[in-house]
Amino acid sequence: MTLWKTQKQQWLVAAMSVGVAGYALIAYSVVPLGNLVHPQMKLAFEAHRVAIFVHIFCSMLAMALGPWQFFPGLRASRPALHRWSGRIYLLGGVLPGGIAGMYVSGFAFGGTFNQIGFAVLAMLWLTTGYAAYRSIRVGDIVSHKQWMLRNFALTFAAVTLRLYLGFFSATGIAFETFYAWLGWLCWVPNLLFIEWHIRRKE
Repeated sequence: MTLWKTQKQQWLVAAMSVGVAGYALIAYSVVPLGNLVHPQMKLAFEAHRVAIFVHIFCSMLAMALGPWQFFPGLRASRPALHRWSGRIYLLGGVLPGGIAGMYVSGFAFGGTFNQIGFAVLAMLWLTTGYAAYRSIRVGDIVSHKQWMLRNFALTFAAVTLRLYLGFFSATGIAFETFYAWLGWLCWVPNLLFIEWHIRRKE
């Protein structure tokens, strides 16, 4: 099941994913924790340092590995690499990153509505990851690909969130106003698009 119509589109998604992962690596390992976020977010980050670091770095790992799982040439020529990177993606990235994300959502900036959005994202990230793992364990390759597409659409929320941050900041809308919606905006359109794509291919 191919999502991208051209290799350029596939490489663009990979570049954006790796770029956000690289940004996270610098922002949370070189720069003091919370220095690049809203002052209220910084206070929450400092109060929950372990959960923030687990969520950020495990999600960063998923972002860096995720797009390469969908390169058909890599799957065909290096099946062992595909399997092992997939295991690391799910068990080292999605699983701990999602569990930490559930915890972090409880104090997410933007109020209850935003917190629920991030909590649902974390829950679906874990659920789709488990479904992808379970399906490949029983040899259902088609179902595995579908669940991995859904899962990566949720992983890609890290990219779309930052695109929205840039867009809304450019419009001059107050951060406190638009960020309260990003807990939903960063992933719902991604998942709807992937679901449409999967059903269109059936």
